Amino acid sequence: MLGLFKKTKKKHSQPISVDVHSHLIPGVDDGVQSFNDSLDLLKKFSSAGYQKVITTPHIMQDFYDNEEDELRAIHEDLTRKASAHGLTIKIELAAEYYLDERLNERISDSKADFLTFGSSYLLFETSFMNQPFYLKEFIFNAKSRGLNPVLAHPERYMYLHNNITLLEELMERVVLLQLNTNSLLGYYSKQVKKFSQKLVDQKMISFVGSDCHNLLHFETLLKSRETSYYEKLLDLPLLNRTL
Repeated sequence: MLGLFKKTKKKHSQPISVDVHSHLIPGVDDGVQSFNDSLDLLKKFSSAGYQKVITTPHIMQDFYDNEEDELRAIHEDLTRKASAHGLTIKIELAAEYYLDERLNERISDSKADFLTFGSSYLLFETSFMNQPFYLKEFIFNAKSRGLNPVLAHPERYMYLHNNITLLEELMERVVLLQLNTNSLLGYYSKQVKKFSQKLVDQKMISFVGSDCHNLLHFETLLKSRETSYYEKLLDLPLLNRTL
């Protein structure tokens, strides 16, 4: 009789099968450094139920001066190697652009080439501590050329934590927010965990991503998916499911 009163784990009809943020292109940033490491992580993503990984190497002036065509070439090589190893998980390429002066200038250039995903979604990040002077200008110019800006891991930006007005303005400008799953476990800090929960409660999240750089990130991802707030996150109309 006691078994009748046991709690059963909630089942979701639409689990997350597409990861939109990772660093699995080898040797180009602070993510994986070898093809073998990339393949090992791709196997783990596949075993965890992911059908597609959209990997997003950093493009950041003076730190990761990656060129789009060079990244495409390495991505094609990784895709070939994955196929040769019998992996069926899809590997798509986008990028995580750092909002600096160079990016702000490029976004106004109609000939500039960008690595996007889905419906022209452009993943970008900013300084963790200070709001970029040209944040709103960048958003306007991106939207003007048909790109849909997606702010990577907003829960990690200290300048947003106590600035609900700015956060609401970003939402009004249709900037989509991408949460890092590991934030829900407190991987980055307790403060980041608390703010990530707030964003979920306020239903502000449009995308969820692993931001996986290495094996530790992936192992933490699996633990993060067991949290109650991950369950809440899955109840949101996440755009991962449209990709």
